[in-house]
Amino acid sequence: MSDDDWSAPAVLLAVDLVIFTLRESRLQVLLIERGIEPYQGALALPGGFLNQAEEDLMTAAHRELAEEAGLATDQLHLEQLGAYGTPGRDPRGRVVSVAYLAIAPRLPEPIAGTDASDAGWTPVEQALSGESLLAFDHGQILTDGLERAREKLERSAIATAFCGPTFTISELQDVYEAVWGVPLDPRNFYRKVQSVEGFIVPAGPTRKTEGGRPARLFRPGPRTTLHPPMARPSTATRKETA
Repeated sequence: MSDDDWSAPAVLLAVDLVIFTLRESRLQVLLIERGIEPYQGALALPGGFLNQAEEDLMTAAHRELAEEAGLATDQLHLEQLGAYGTPGRDPRGRVVSVAYLAIAPRLPEPIAGTDASDAGWTPVEQALSGESLLAFDHGQILTDGLERAREKLERSAIATAFCGPTFTISELQDVYEAVWGVPLDPRNFYRKVQSVEGFIVPAGPTRKTEGGRPARLFRPGPRTTLHPPMARPSTATRKETA
């Protein structure tokens, strides 16, 4: 084919957002109910097309988050998760979507807007259970986002952000169990946490637990990356504890 015969393919560019938070000790994801076709009435990740050729991808992601869920851009940090461009993923034509991920504590109730008829937090295991149809290929994007979030807890100190200013080892363990989706042995968890210098530091007096026993209090330490990482249990261990 000569240069004179070539024409640029018609490709639309979109952004999709995987937003996680912890609510009621469960990892939850922000989903909207689509108010327009295609997939009207189905649950989906918030997102949409770039407004114009000059709009930056991150700008579009923040705009969609504000328009579809009413979340302010200063409430969370978005990082790029990946690009999704399988032909046929969107019935409207050839659409390539760049997905962004955020995992943040204490996010408020979302407020639906624009082409979303509803928005809310949904437990991740429920969203991936197959009970409700997720629009487009959002099930795959959500699965990839979940794996990235789990990896972040292995290698960064982000878990402490989901605790209060001071917390017990048990409360920190609750965060890991919610995100990893597996129960952890308290003694092994305590040993692993204490082996990472600067991850958490003592914070003075003790706190009584539900059983009445005093528990030591900690606060986040100066370390933001974990060496060694907080490795997740193996697949075999997960099956044994299920």
